[in-house]
Amino acid sequence: MSGSPYAPHTASETTAMLDAIGVDSEEALFDIPESVRFDGEFGIDAKSEQAARRAVASTLADNDDLTEFLGRGHYDHYVPSVVDHLADRSEFITSYTQYQPEVAQGFLQALFEYQSMLVELTGLEVANCSMYDAATALGEAATLAERLRSISGTRVLVPDLLHEGRRGVLDNYVAGSDLTVETYPTADGNVDREALTEQVDETTAMVYAENPTVRGTIEEGLDTVGDLADEHDALFTLGTDIVALALLEEPASVGADVVVGDGSALGLGSAYGFGLGLFACRGDRELLRQVPGRLVGASEDSDDRRAYTLTLQTREQHIRRERATSNICSNQAWVALRTAMHVASLGPDGLVELANDSVRRARETAGRLDELTGVQAPVHDRHHFREFVARVDQPAEAIAADLEAEGYAVHAVGDHEIQVCVTEANEQALDGFVAAVSEVVR
Repeated sequence: MSGSPYAPHTASETTAMLDAIGVDSEEALFDIPESVRFDGEFGIDAKSEQAARRAVASTLADNDDLTEFLGRGHYDHYVPSVVDHLADRSEFITSYTQYQPEVAQGFLQALFEYQSMLVELTGLEVANCSMYDAATALGEAATLAERLRSISGTRVLVPDLLHEGRRGVLDNYVAGSDLTVETYPTADGNVDREALTEQVDETTAMVYAENPTVRGTIEEGLDTVGDLADEHDALFTLGTDIVALALLEEPASVGADVVVGDGSALGLGSAYGFGLGLFACRGDRELLRQVPGRLVGASEDSDDRRAYTLTLQTREQHIRRERATSNICSNQAWVALRTAMHVASLGPDGLVELANDSVRRARETAGRLDELTGVQAPVHDRHHFREFVARVDQPAEAIAADLEAEGYAVHAVGDHEIQVCVTEANEQALDGFVAAVSEVVR
């Protein structure tokens, strides 16, 4: 590595290190089979920029050109161009974790604004500046519950309709701990409150519910869930998303202790695997000290000017590992920044309008599908947000495959159930989609 700007060792320094290890060369440190060793040639013919762009465009053209009516945790909302232009400024795009906050005041202020938006939307006092995604935020909420001195239970209760991906991540999080994950029943897409009442007791550490649910239904009895958790000294964690928060019941008003969810619906588009985890909680001292991830705080510098800094740095990169609350390490700050920019560009009225449209589109689309022979929509007699489940007389997998052949993608979520999600990103294709459904259900 001699001469490298990233590992500036002299020849004598390199020799001394190799002697200490007991090898003759740097190559001896690696055991790479000859069959996969780089021989100095990539085997790729050089092309001009124009030719390279043409070749890439030709390859991408082989992808299926589908209009997606998919949801279930990944939502495609139009991202204003101002988000791309501002977030791609070099001050943001090159900034990593703000270990030296005095040189990153602008970014820290932007993250403080992001946290403030979550506080306003949830009604809770504390929000961190992001987790990986909704699934890891849920896992962090469960392990937080285990750390709280006021909680003695070990059972984490989740709805039986919980997305399999989120359930899998939660199971991984509690592996090796005293926590166990159990499901409680749902009725017509929402919490079966009577059944949940029978399950919650002094052994319960956390009760988790979602609003809207994975099937798009809007929960109607969250205050009962909150009261149940409170009566048995369990943590009530509510899953939601940043658009729904603008319209649905404020989490604080139904007794939520922690709010988790996904914020990538704004600022990122449908990334399918890349998300932004929301995490907010009550501000009491016991809970605050256990919040995972980063918190940006506001203070004053030596000249009495407003200043921002990372505070309560509880992740293992900042404090001794045995005292860390989380091993969340990758920087999500830029992703949170994009979401904050999108929210700011919409403004309060625009965000509420987008949320109202999410209810209207689901209702109107379900109504149109329900008029078709062989379709019942929605399955659940509930209000819906963005998406809904429809029953089809024919096998759902066959319907989904036939729709794919017509250029539309939907989820098959049961033997005779498909799930449809509508946003402003695919609304213009709605007439063609309804016509295609009409054809394939015959």
